[in-house]
Amino acid sequence: MDEEYDVIVLGTGLKECVLSCLLSMNGRKVLHMDRNKYYGGENASLTLSELYEKFGLKAEDVPESFGRQKDWNVDLIPKFFMANGKLVKLLIHSGVTKFFEFKSVDGSYVYKKGYNIHKVPADGQEALATSLMGFFEKRRYRNFLNDVAAFEIGNPKTYNGIDPNTTTMQDLYRKYGLDDNTADFTGHALALHRDDSYKQENVLDTIERIQLYDSSQKHYGKSPYLYPLYGLGKLPEGFARLSAIYGGTHMLDKRIDAIEYDDNGEVCGVTSEGETFKCKTVVCDPTYGRDKVKKVAQVVRAICIMTHPIPRTNDNASCQIIIPQNQVSRKSDIYVSCVSSTHCIATYGFYVATVSTTVETDNPEAELQPGLDLLGPIEQKFVYVADIYVPIDDGKKSKVFVTTSYDATTHFETTCNDILDVWTRMTGEVFEFNKIQTSEEN
Repeated sequence: MDEEYDVIVLGTGLKECVLSCLLSMNGRKVLHMDRNKYYGGENASLTLSELYEKFGLKAEDVPESFGRQKDWNVDLIPKFFMANGKLVKLLIHSGVTKFFEFKSVDGSYVYKKGYNIHKVPADGQEALATSLMGFFEKRRYRNFLNDVAAFEIGNPKTYNGIDPNTTTMQDLYRKYGLDDNTADFTGHALALHRDDSYKQENVLDTIERIQLYDSSQKHYGKSPYLYPLYGLGKLPEGFARLSAIYGGTHMLDKRIDAIEYDDNGEVCGVTSEGETFKCKTVVCDPTYGRDKVKKVAQVVRAICIMTHPIPRTNDNASCQIIIPQNQVSRKSDIYVSCVSSTHCIATYGFYVATVSTTVETDNPEAELQPGLDLLGPIEQKFVYVADIYVPIDDGKKSKVFVTTSYDATTHFETTCNDILDVWTRMTGEVFEFNKIQTSEEN
């Protein structure tokens, strides 16, 4: 074909659809293609019959007690939105929120060995009320959270005796006399770090993460998280629709034969069903760029259908629980998410909990047991292992930019970081939210 596109996007997962939308809004000529007949890819929401069939069962195996099919929208990779996080800002600034309705998640919890689960304390008042720690530790932690909340970069009066350029988080914990358990839930449940390497790094990143958690919780009071009604599956489609409004072209159910390169090794097109579409740049998920990625890990997930809320969560209809690695003698955290009919993803009276973690042994399902033990009786369970791929280079030479696979976390912070990283590698610019103009503003 003679027509040439600025960018061809392959795959309709959330990352690819967000990038397609932002590129179209930025004036790029975009062609968006996918081998599937539906939007969403790994972010798809499935009915019960689709869920059963995906895991090798028959649609007729679905118990009648599970209710109507149309009441179910089960996400394969459920993730919560931080209310004041980057992805919510992307949603707002792109204008895609007009297509969806969000509801807050009822609770945010952390696991402590020997003491089960507790609400994550996000401010000084909650620190004094928590049962996570003893009386004197509570007071020290209250002082820590109050000082972190007051911290302002560039305002030495708020530093309280630390040097933000040289102080590590381990130094900061020592300064306030906080013990290892307190550091565990602070780093993993508030700051959402995935390992303990952050302790040897500068305090600024972790302080910003704790402030984000606190500011997000203050939006709704119960937890810092949001979840869309009817699940995540419609989000990619919403971004694709907005991309089309700004001139993007979309093709589903298109077999992708090859990504084409010129003599200099730069991408020049994509061949689909014998037809080559010319382009200057390609953005794709790892399944379309196998030669551009490497496998670095695996994630195991268990999707569990229940008829009750997770015990000891105050009967909350939705929640997140983080099990820090050190509390269960692991190298990776275990994540638990739960949603229900209040988010329109299940029949009334049913709950869908997902437990996930990064695989460390040759028995992945057993690694989920600490999370599964928190759930109580399970009506049906689906377990699967997925490979995690990352790009082997930055894509600047080949002009092929590959997103990473979805990790075990049950929040979108790492997902948004990947979206913004691809944007920066493509454009050479840091993404600026205030530069996006919606059609209404134009």
